[in-house]
Amino acid sequence: MPVLFIGVFMAALDTAVIGPAIPALREAFGVDNREVGLVMIVFILFSLSSTALMANLSDRYGRRPVYLGSVACFALGSLLIAVSPRFWMILAGRAIQGIGAGGIIPTASAVIGDVLTGEQRGRALGMIGATYGMAFVLGPPMAALLMVVLSWHWIFLANLPIAAVVLILGARSLPVHRHADVLPPLDMRGIVVVFVLLTAFVLGITRFADTLTGMLLWPWLVAAVMAMVVLLVKVERQAAQPMIPLTLFANRQLATAYLLTAGAGFGMGSVAFLTSIATLTYDVLPNNAGFVLLPLVFCSMAGSMVSGRMLDRRGSRALILIGFALLAAGYGATAITGYGLVGFLVASMPVGLGVGVVVGGALRSIAIDEAPPELRGAAQGLINICTSIGTLASAATIGAIADFRGGGSAAFSVAYVAVATLMVVMLVIALWLRKDGTVGRVARQAS
Repeated sequence: MPVLFIGVFMAALDTAVIGPAIPALREAFGVDNREVGLVMIVFILFSLSSTALMANLSDRYGRRPVYLGSVACFALGSLLIAVSPRFWMILAGRAIQGIGAGGIIPTASAVIGDVLTGEQRGRALGMIGATYGMAFVLGPPMAALLMVVLSWHWIFLANLPIAAVVLILGARSLPVHRHADVLPPLDMRGIVVVFVLLTAFVLGITRFADTLTGMLLWPWLVAAVMAMVVLLVKVERQAAQPMIPLTLFANRQLATAYLLTAGAGFGMGSVAFLTSIATLTYDVLPNNAGFVLLPLVFCSMAGSMVSGRMLDRRGSRALILIGFALLAAGYGATAITGYGLVGFLVASMPVGLGVGVVVGGALRSIAIDEAPPELRGAAQGLINICTSIGTLASAATIGAIADFRGGGSAAFSVAYVAVATLMVVMLVIALWLRKDGTVGRVARQAS
């Protein structure tokens, strides 16, 4: 378990520290805001695209080689970024990092599903969510300290000793799995179609807030996404071992869980714009805006750990309902700006608890229990993809609503009323899940 948690912490930490590094990268390489934004876009694109591939490979060849290969790939990308003399090499390094990051979390979750059962599994999945929260607490101050004491290069060089520890310990402790049967050929057509589909989607989301570019590209990108979805269904139906197993969506519990996961990603991504309310409404200095999220982040960590412990007793459905109810109440309260900064901080706490619950173990547990063992990695990969899609959609939606309403404090209040409404919709959709949470059912059958 420490091997898995350290790897997840490394990937999450690098996501958290890139924000403070962006101004330094812009100055070091003389690029503008649009170009430096590619540092995030490239990472997201390649992370999303590699998730399904790495999950498929872990189902084919076992968890250990894919997990360790993903960690090594992440470390290689970090090294390339740190020694890059040109900005295009920074982007190449971020692409390599993204490929590695796409394999770390779903493979770690699949290992937990393979080796643990019942309450142990729920706690372990909850700890993964808490590990994410810890990385986002420690990441920004660590990055700031490294840049003050050393330079931005060390933000990425710090990944190398962490990766070395994971590789050494993982080679000794992670389980080995070998297929006795002859494996079908790798779904190369599926890999290509998934990459093109996700590229069109990421471009559509990232350009949505850009009025001129969005107006020109949006119709073409929507058409491209729809065409790729149709083509993906056709290709995957013909594949011997598809990259995206369509049989997973035939399971109502799994299909509902994936839709809820996108909603959970939307709720998690919406946290980013809360600092805008703090600066515009409560006169918090931009340099201090990150500190107003500390109560939210600590609550998120607590929500992940507590929900992991409750998962076996309460079941997935009950926890997911609680999580979305907390998100709806919290985001609705943050939209009300008449209670000062203290009221805002109090309102952000149920948001943190809700994020911790919905992105903790409950949804991943459904994917583990409902998917066949041979598709467990693919099922976890889809959880990651849906989470990322929801997160990207939240950034585009909130930004578009706020800009349309004028971009001030009142505009963000309207945006967060819309977010709260969507969380209520997710709460209603969660009622479609079976009443006896999957973890509880499996535990009772085992006993």
